[in-house]
Amino acid sequence: MTPNDIAGAQGRVSAPPQSLLSVRGLKMHFAVTEGALIPRTVGHVKAVDGVSFDIRRGETLGLVGESGCGKTTLGRCILQLERPTAGDIVYDGQSLKALERGALNRLRQKIQVIFQDPYSSLNPRMTIGDIIAEPIYVHGLQPDAVKRRERVRELLSVVGLNSKFASRYPHEMSGGQRQRVGIARALALNPEFIVCDEAISALDVSIQAQVINLLEDLRDKFQLTYLFIAHDLSVVRHISDRVAVMYLGRVVELADCDELFDHPLHPYTRALLRAIPVPDPDVEHARAHKSLEGEVPSPMHPPSGCVFHPRCPIAVETCPRNVPELREIRPNHFVACTEVEKHFA
Repeated sequence: MTPNDIAGAQGRVSAPPQSLLSVRGLKMHFAVTEGALIPRTVGHVKAVDGVSFDIRRGETLGLVGESGCGKTTLGRCILQLERPTAGDIVYDGQSLKALERGALNRLRQKIQVIFQDPYSSLNPRMTIGDIIAEPIYVHGLQPDAVKRRERVRELLSVVGLNSKFASRYPHEMSGGQRQRVGIARALALNPEFIVCDEAISALDVSIQAQVINLLEDLRDKFQLTYLFIAHDLSVVRHISDRVAVMYLGRVVELADCDELFDHPLHPYTRALLRAIPVPDPDVEHARAHKSLEGEVPSPMHPPSGCVFHPRCPIAVETCPRNVPELREIRPNHFVACTEVEKHFA
C-alpha cells in the first residue's frame, strides 16, 4: 500500500473516504533562465518533486523540514497561488486543476491561508476593520456595510481582540495582535481548510504559545482542518495529529504524530529529532550530538536516486540508482527508504 495509488481510467484519485484533501504526484518546477534580450531556459528548480498525501477532515497535518525543502511552495500549490507543473490536488472530491477561474474563486471561500509574516501580510494603508471585511465584500457574502462591520467585531472577539481595534492601522499593533488579525481575516469566509504557513515563526516564544492555543480552540470550535507548515518540531508535536517530513521536494516520512516522534524510521527524521534541544541542561549536556554531514544539495541539481543518499549514514551502493517510494512500513507509518524497508520486510 502506498499513498500514490491512482484509480480509474480518468485518473481519479483513490483516497480514504474521510479525506478532505488529496495530493497526488505533485510537482512544481521553476524554470531558470539567463540572457536579458533573448532569455533561454538553462535548468529547473525542482521545489516540489512528486509529493503525495491525504489530509483527513478535521485533522491537523504538520509539514516539517529544513528551509528550502519545498514546504511553502507545496502550500502555495494547494492554494492555487502557483499552478503545479504536474500531479493533481483534489479537494472534497473535486480536482483543482480542472476548475475554471469562477469555480476556483468560489472554492477559495473554503480554503484560506494564514501567512508567515504578520508585518507584510496586512495592508498598512487599510484599517483593521477594512482588512477583515475585504474578503467578505469581495466574495459578496454580505453586501450590507453595517452588517459587515458587525461581522468584523464578531471576528475580532473570536480571536481575542477588542472590537475597538477595527479602527486602528497595522502599525499600531504588536506582532501577536497582527497575526490574530490575519487569523480573523482567514475566518471571515467561514472556511473548512486553512494553510498555516509558518504562522508563528515570526513571533516571540511567549506569543507563539498563545497563538497555537488559539488555533487549537478555533479548530475545535469551527471544525477546521489545518495544514500546519513549520520548522519547529516541538510546536508541530503539540498541535498536529499526523506529521509529514519533507526533504528536497519530497516527503520522506509520514506517520501519526506520537508514532513519528517516538519511533522515527527515516535517517533524516532521526537527525531532525536529535537537533531538538532538551530543556534540562544536564541532560542536554550529556546527549551525544551528531549532526548530518554535508550541505543540502541544490534543488536545481538534486542527487540521483534517493535525494538524501549523499548525507545518509545508512546509504548503500544502490541508493544513488533507486528512487524509493513512500511505502507503509508499519500501520499508518509511511517511509521512503529502501534500507529501512528491508528491516520490516
